[in-house]
Amino acid sequence: MDGMQPGRLGSGHRSRRTTPVRLSQAMLRKISPHQLRIGMHIHEVPGSWLSHPFWRASFKLADEKQLAQLRDAVPHVVIDTLKGLDVASAESPTSQTTFLDDVEVNDVACEEGAEVAIGPTEALPPSGAPLPSQPKPASFQDEVLRASRIVAQSRTAMQSMFQDVRLGKAVDAEHCLPLVDDITQSVSRNPGAIVSLARLKTSDDYTYMHSVAVCALMVSLARQLKLDDADTREAGLAGLVHDLGKALMPPEVLNKPGALTREEFAIMKSHPEAGHRMLVEGRGVGPVPLDVCLHHHEKVKGSPRFQCNK
Repeated sequence: MDGMQPGRLGSGHRSRRTTPVRLSQAMLRKISPHQLRIGMHIHEVPGSWLSHPFWRASFKLADEKQLAQLRDAVPHVVIDTLKGLDVASAESPTSQTTFLDDVEVNDVACEEGAEVAIGPTEALPPSGAPLPSQPKPASFQDEVLRASRIVAQSRTAMQSMFQDVRLGKAVDAEHCLPLVDDITQSVSRNPGAIVSLARLKTSDDYTYMHSVAVCALMVSLARQLKLDDADTREAGLAGLVHDLGKALMPPEVLNKPGALTREEFAIMKSHPEAGHRMLVEGRGVGPVPLDVCLHHHEKVKGSPRFQCNK
């Protein structure tokens, strides 16, 4: 949102009357989870990507399951009232409202949770921002425990992203950055743990976990080459989205256990271009991930790897 982060516009903790924040055609309000209603548009979910089950930070609240998950997982959320229901339209007319740090919240939220009232909203770091401080090295055995959780969450996140692509939704790669950062942190502690776990994939989740494994390998290579944080993040994101075009391939061709026919092979050859097109139409993708997605099957001599022998 033009480099601006909701919840960080004011420095004081005092309550004051003002107007809700309006940024780039969005009306943003930070509210307590108990105020959430189906039909609200979630603009931002605070905290680490691993602290809640939503890989996308921006989405419309559609069912009771999402509602319960948010209420259990986070201290507050930021809603966009131009894209979904407002608190005022979902609650009774007697509900009182105050404003804190230029972000509107409900009085009840202020009483029940100080973190909602005074805590700044955690947002994704911009693409050029440094990654979190380097963690201390860990043994393979210790890191496997943490990496197993990241891998499990990654599987769910990648399944959701592929499903969104199949449904024709635009790709917002910025929502992948917390996942890239979590994988980067694991690689920094012990590069072998998460790579080994991500390689343990079944036929059902091969495409998803292959992307996670490639992300970890790209981050590990970037560290080995001593690339800076911004380039390391770009490399990891490239690994995560490089096979996104497979989401547009027919499932019976993508998951076929035997050899492909010439016609099926021709279909599969189109997945780099399909993925590149999806990323271009979306947002948050720099030139490196775009290039990797389009050319990840290119041979050293420059010709496409996908060539069917006559």
